[in-house]
Parts: sequence; structure tokens; C-alpha cells
Amino acid sequence: MDNEQPHQELVKCVVVGDTAVGKTRLICARAYNKQFSLSQLLNTHVPTVFAIDQYRIYKEVLERSCVVVDGVNVSLRLWDTFGDHDKDRRFAYGRSDVVLLCFSVANPVSLRNCRVMWYPEIRRFCPNTPILLVGCKNDLRYICKDEQYLSYCRDRSPLVRPVRECDLVMPCEGRAVAREIGVEYYETSVLTYFGVNEIFDNVIRAALISRRQQRFWMTNLKRVQRPMLQVPFCPPKPKVQDPSTVGSTLREDFHCLLTSAAFTDLVLVAGGGPTAGGTIVHAHRFLVASASTAFHKLLMTDLSDCVTTRRSSDSSMLSGTFGDTNLGNFNSDTECLLGNDHSLQRPARFVLKAVSSSSRLREAVKRRSSMQTLPQEQHPGIHRELNHAAFQAISIEQWDDRGSDRNSSDRSPRQSPAWVPVQTVVQLSKLVSNSALRIIVHFLYTGTIFCRECHLPTVELSELKQAAEFLELPELQTYVTNLMNKEEFLNNDLSQQYLQMLCGRLKELCLEGGLFSDVLFQLEDGTASVHRPLLMSRCDMMHAMFSGDFRESNAKVITFPGVKLRTFQVLLQYLYTDTIPTLKTRECLPIVELGNRLCLPRLISLVENEIIDLFQRVIQAGGDVSEDCIYLLEPLQMHNAHQLVEWCLTCMATNYNHVCNKHAKQLRSLHPENQAYLNRHRWPPVWYLKDYDYYERCLVERQREENPIKPLKRSRNTAGCLCFTSKSRRNAEKQNYRTIRATDTFSLLRASLRRIRRWSPAS
Repeated sequence: MDNEQPHQELVKCVVVGDTAVGKTRLICARAYNKQFSLSQLLNTHVPTVFAIDQYRIYKEVLERSCVVVDGVNVSLRLWDTFGDHDKDRRFAYGRSDVVLLCFSVANPVSLRNCRVMWYPEIRRFCPNTPILLVGCKNDLRYICKDEQYLSYCRDRSPLVRPVRECDLVMPCEGRAVAREIGVEYYETSVLTYFGVNEIFDNVIRAALISRRQQRFWMTNLKRVQRPMLQVPFCPPKPKVQDPSTVGSTLREDFHCLLTSAAFTDLVLVAGGGPTAGGTIVHAHRFLVASASTAFHKLLMTDLSDCVTTRRSSDSSMLSGTFGDTNLGNFNSDTECLLGNDHSLQRPARFVLKAVSSSSRLREAVKRRSSMQTLPQEQHPGIHRELNHAAFQAISIEQWDDRGSDRNSSDRSPRQSPAWVPVQTVVQLSKLVSNSALRIIVHFLYTGTIFCRECHLPTVELSELKQAAEFLELPELQTYVTNLMNKEEFLNNDLSQQYLQMLCGRLKELCLEGGLFSDVLFQLEDGTASVHRPLLMSRCDMMHAMFSGDFRESNAKVITFPGVKLRTFQVLLQYLYTDTIPTLKTRECLPIVELGNRLCLPRLISLVENEIIDLFQRVIQAGGDVSEDCIYLLEPLQMHNAHQLVEWCLTCMATNYNHVCNKHAKQLRSLHPENQAYLNRHRWPPVWYLKDYDYYERCLVERQREENPIKPLKRSRNTAGCLCFTSKSRRNAEKQNYRTIRATDTFSLLRASLRRIRRWSPAS
């Protein structure tokens, strides 16, 4: 028969619902197999209708409409309608096979209109047509908390208003309306493409089942199943944004260290000094020794055998008229430097210490120090002539005139706290010119020779390269060579490598070795020797403490209460090298507290990155970090570690069930705001768990309906009443009964005969 041959069924589906609930987007997603982006969906809504003639104009739309559902070839034709309530839609309802009733998950009013307005209208024009209730835009249940979505809405406000959580329609509410009007309930999203194909497959099934009841003779419709249950949509696991690190200011801080000239203890003289038209540059011994091997060897030279007393005429280029000459620059701290049992134990500390070989000179200097006056024409010190291509002489001098163009301060050394009266003076040879000296010192501090703020002089590149060679600066030589070869683009990486090398040397020589340290910090469980000018340039709080009118500005030993040695060592490594060591989980709290106390946001961000990396490695290895997250959460909130706090909250929220089962007591001890945040952002959310539980119950009920339980058959060997046993079983038991009965009768007769014989006469 012709009707038994496979042919194509035409199904007309009418899509109705309020305005801006997502009807046209849903139809286009099916017709064009298109997934929309967030920016396309959040644009200002323009009422549109998917024209039915698209199936005639576009071949791909027509091809997409032809599908096979349960072995039946179907051509699905989708009819879009306006969402205005006063429009006449009777033409669209005509000869429809199924109606798709849509509402928006983010609009509770559209769901109420489905029950109050749309369902009566559909039943008035299509009394027997099957209906499916569809909740569109179900992605808004989780995307309303997404930062990208919120920022997009803020940028386009007031045209785009973000969805509020109180406006969301939960699956149980939509299912209750579907149960009230007696239809199936589904959800979909064109952003994630969830449920798009599944919904229209079930639309086809509903239409074919309705058609099968009218055309019962069509055998190809007998295999069509009833609309399938939809697996609930589980929102994606919240993603934690990668922690960001505050930008490094190491180069700027070292540049500030150079320009401020605070507590400088090294004077570099080129060209004979200012009186001879030369240049004087003030620097710091610890940094110059770390940056240059030649300077390190020079400054570490033992000068104990070079004690001389020089006159002012012999050191005219090292003296001047800066400040009040009637006031001596020696104080109790300077007098302490003269002793042999110096508590700071500075390596190669030869500032006036070599005078120990001459007791007479030591007593003379002490006497001058106690009088607090020093004649201008006499400068006690140490002097040595050098046989080096770059260095001419080195001396230890009482320095009164800084003589540098970079310092225009008119304060006396006694009024300025950032001043070291005893300086190490290094005279450079004629091979190092005045301009080359300033550029070389700038490179030692910053790793570059260009600076708009310092107004560095111009110099011949060949001359600068020669001076760098004499001073054993291979990085500067490579830097200048790149300039000469017009390969300036290579110098950026070279500067970064130089700064890394400099930080490594500072850690090795100054931080671990204590080279040229000038202040001692007394901590809770130990002491640490540091360099005052470096701390001032790297930390604003330290700068205020050392340069202000505080007791610590001139102290040699500073008490730092409430700080452990390990914590302070991590702080020093950050200040010296701009990095932190590997930390344990519980070590981060005192470090974050100290970083917040000293206003060091980069230190806090580095600690956050280190702990987050540690947690991620533990999780990848199959470990559990929920207990540590609970322990760190609220202390980190107090000390402004926002990124680590967000990571801990997200980790606890995404593993909420595990945290509740394992750490219920600690979870209840959290602040109510944190508990509310975890309940609101828990994953999977409560509505999904309820929806999935309902889905499993419905699945079990449907399986029972499709496969009813058959009555159990008794086994043939099962003992029981003879009425319920088989015929063979009954016959066998009857035969056994007869045999037993006959045997018992024969035994009884033999016993009776035996008794008769016993009592009978002998005859």
C-alpha cells in the first residue's frame, strides 16, 4: 500500500509568547544552526519576525528543516509571531500541528502571561493541538553573576539593565505552571545552545503522536515515542580569574635611590674634582660593589696599613664650605664605629676602623669627637694610591661638601638625617671622563643610559665602551655595542637581565652576607642587618621613618615588635630582589599582614600568586585545601588580600557539599556575610539539585510505565499448597502418599498376626 511506504511528514510549529522573550532567536538558532554571542544577545531589542518564506528563499534553511525523528522523515516549518497581546494571530494558528509557548527565565511576568493570556488564546483557536512550554534564556541564571556580563551592562547603562537574582524564574516555578495547564516543560538557551535541537525533536514527537491518533493506519508513526524528558541544565563551574600582579617599580625605585642621594657613603671623583672642572658623583657602596666586580674588589681592599693624616691642602678637592664649620659631624654613633667590638660585624668595614693599628691616632680622634668640634683644615682619614687603569686613589674622609649638581639642598649635615659624615672617596683616572662617570653610575643603578629626568650629558660611545671595559662592566659594553650597531631593540631585554643579575648579587652579598649594612633590626626571635637607603627607596613607610623626625632616623638598632625573623627575611628579599621565596600555606598570613602594614601592594600580590599556585598544585595532586581556605579567609580579608580571598571563597563555593560534610563546625564559625556568600554562590546551585532530583524521579516513573512489572512465577521446586503446584507434582505426591499408606497397612497386619500367634494354643 502507498501509505505504508516511507514518506515525509510536514509539521507546522507556531511559536508564541511575550515580546523580547527570545522567540525569534530560538527559531534562528534552529533554522540557521547558529549560536549567538553575548554582545549580540545584549543589544537593544528590535521586534522582528522570522518570515516563513525563508524556507523558499534559502536552500540551507530548507535543508535544515528536514530531519529524521524515530525513523520518520519530517519537514519542520517554524512560524514566528509578534508578542503584542492585541495582534491578530488566527492566521498563524490555522492548521498548526504543535504550539511552542515561550517565556523568559529572567521575566516572571512573561510566565504569568503564559497561564493567564496565551494558553486561553491557544485553546480558543487550537483546542486539540499539543502545547509545549519553553523557558528561554536559562543561561541568565548563572551569567547574572559573571563579571564580564556585569561590566558589559555597566558600559551600556541605561540601555542595558543587568538581570537581578530576584527576577529569575526557577525550574520548579515553570514546571508548576506547566503542570497546571497540562503541558510538557522544557528550557533552552541560544547562548550555550542548550536544548535547541532537543526541544524541536520533542515538538515533532508531540505533533506525530497527535497525528497518529487520527491516522491510526499509518504504520510509520507507530515507532514514534512520547516527548522525552529533558536532562536539567547544570551551570558551568565558576571560573576564578587568574590573579594579577602589581607592576614592578624596581627600576624606578633604584632611580630614586640614585637621585635622592640619601645616606650615600661613596664619593666618585673624576677629572680632579669640582675645583679642577671635574665631576663628583655620590653613590652607595653596597649597590656599586654588587653591580661591578672591579668596585667590589676595590671596596673590599684592606686599608689597615694605610693610616695617614692628611692636610686640607692635600685634599683640597675633597673639602668645601658646605654647612657650618663650627659644628662637628661626629656623634655617639660615629664614636661607636671606632671601637674594636662592633656589634654589627660589617664585612670589610674600613671606615676609620683601620686606625686600630695606631692607638695614638684613635685617641686623638676620640678627643675631637668628644669636643664636638673639628677644625676645617684637618681631615682624619685613610689614603692609598692605586695602580689601576680606572682607579687612581681611594681614601676615607670626613666629608662636608657633597659638591654634586644633583643636590641643591641648603641644609647642614646635622639638620639632614639622610647624611653619612664619613665617606669613602674613590678618584678615577683620566681614562674615565666626567660625562662617562655620570652615565656609568646611572647604568649601575637603573640598567639604562637614557633618562629624561637626570639630563645626562652626551658622550662618545667608544669612550663609554672603553670606560666600561676598564670598570669590568660587560653588560654596559654589550649595551653600547648594540647602540653602535643600531640594534637598540636588544637593549630592553639586556636591561631586564642586568636588573635580575643586580638583584641576585644584592641578595648574595648584601642580604645574606651583610656587606656594608648600616642599621640593625631587632625582631621577636633574632636580628637582621639591612641597608637604610635601599629600604627608603623601596618602601614609603620606611622612607618616612628614616627621613622624618623620628627616633629611628639616626638609630643604629631599631626594634620591630610583632615581626618574626622568617617574615622579615621574606620582606627583605622582596625589597632587595623584587621576588619572594617559596612559602608554606600558613606562612602567608604574617607576610600579608606586614605588607599591608607597610603599604606594599606588590608584595601582597606576589604572596597571593604563590599561595594560589600552591593550592592548585595540591588540587591537581588530588589533595584537599578546603581547611586551609577556611583558616585563611577572614584574616586575609582584614589585610586586603582580595585576590586570595576571592579564590578561597570560589574554591569553597564550588566544593560546598564537601566542605559542609567535612568542616561543618569551622564553616559555621565564619562571619555571616561569608556564609551568605557561600550559600548564594554554591555549585551546583540548590535549584539544580532539586531539578535533577525531580528528573530522576520522573525517569523512574516513566520506566515503570513503559516496562510494567510482571507477576512473579513460582519455581517448580517451591514447596507449597498442592492447589498451586503443577499436575505432575501433584501426581507424584499422590503416588508417594499411596505407597506410604500401603506400607503402613502391611506393617500393621504383620504386627497383628504376630500377636495372634503368641497367644494361640500350642497346637
